[in-house]
Amino acid sequence: MSRSDLIAMARHNLAHTKAGTIDQAPEIHSIPAKDYFDAERWQKEMDGVFRRMPLMLAMTCELREPGDYKAMDAGGVPVLISRGRDGVARAFLNSCSHRGAQIMEEGKGNTHRFTCPYHAWSYSTEGELKGVLAKEQFGDLDFSCHGLPELPLYERSGLIWVVLNTEEKVDFDAFMAGYDDVLGEFGFEDWTFFQARRLEGPNWKVAYDGYLDLYHLPILHKETFGSNMPHQALYYSWGPHQRVSSPSPDLLDIEHKPEAEWPQDMLLQGVFTIFPHISIASFDGGGGRGVMLSQLFPGDTPLSSYTIQNYVLEKAPTAEQEVAADAQFKFLETVVKDEDYATGLKLQRALASGLRKNLMFGRNEEGGQRFHGWVDRLIEADDASLPKLFEDVERTVAQL
Repeated sequence: MSRSDLIAMARHNLAHTKAGTIDQAPEIHSIPAKDYFDAERWQKEMDGVFRRMPLMLAMTCELREPGDYKAMDAGGVPVLISRGRDGVARAFLNSCSHRGAQIMEEGKGNTHRFTCPYHAWSYSTEGELKGVLAKEQFGDLDFSCHGLPELPLYERSGLIWVVLNTEEKVDFDAFMAGYDDVLGEFGFEDWTFFQARRLEGPNWKVAYDGYLDLYHLPILHKETFGSNMPHQALYYSWGPHQRVSSPSPDLLDIEHKPEAEWPQDMLLQGVFTIFPHISIASFDGGGGRGVMLSQLFPGDTPLSSYTIQNYVLEKAPTAEQEVAADAQFKFLETVVKDEDYATGLKLQRALASGLRKNLMFGRNEEGGQRFHGWVDRLIEADDASLPKLFEDVERTVAQL
């Protein structure tokens, strides 16, 4: 079914390629400029979006073996993801049940036991409390009641989502609207994790707007890679999640071949975004197919964010390919830092002056319109009304 979705999108793309057209939103959409810097609004986004929605925090290829773990900061919440001895991935608050100290430093590794650096309380890879220093002196304690607080986790299509709340607020399948099946066409379970880097950026929505925007490519990036890039976009949605691509002349070369022979990498062209904070962009990883999977998180204030750029290759690289891939990844890091985020930071300062009241998203920028619409709906919805938001979401690919 997911490949048939890719075929449907390719045929829709092909029709626009031949006609020289794109889909367009009904009208230009304006949003208040203060949405990018207002502290009250920002807190609503933290509570209503980042603390309630599943966030894609890791890839299966980062945690393949029992005992593998990843400790990270996710928008101010210390998270510990672990592959248990039973092969099941779990997520926990990275905080000791004794006095709340952070147990594992940020990073990845393999272990059979998590030990708190403060008082040496220890936990299994399944989050169970296993050891208490001088327990006969500490006092009576039911170990079974004091494991690490577990966070809801979902592992699908080689990707791992975690909810930064011990209580699930939304059904995961409803939230994904079938998009995880389409992402499964990448086959990420068998890919090779290569590198990761961290970049500082502007307000998280300023940064995320860029991931959904092809309009700027031949302008902002004209000196690096964008001089021959298209500025037109086609958007496909699964609820809040979107794929953005351009009318592609490459499809003309395969139009008359049997669909079974249409190359998978061509069907997966473009940028796949996962609401509210992920962008997956494909590229030639230096001798092989690769993706840059960007994880965007709000910073400590409305005026800041940080992005973890993860570089993943379809196949384990040779020594020569490693050199080429490293150069490719450094180039991509520089483009985002010195062009996208540098522009975003300047934009942020102008908005924070309070002198501009509104920003516009054109009819050709439907992806941005849809993204901001979902943020607005989520911060206004209480927990009780959340399920209804995802009961019958728009899924444009189903209409093709």
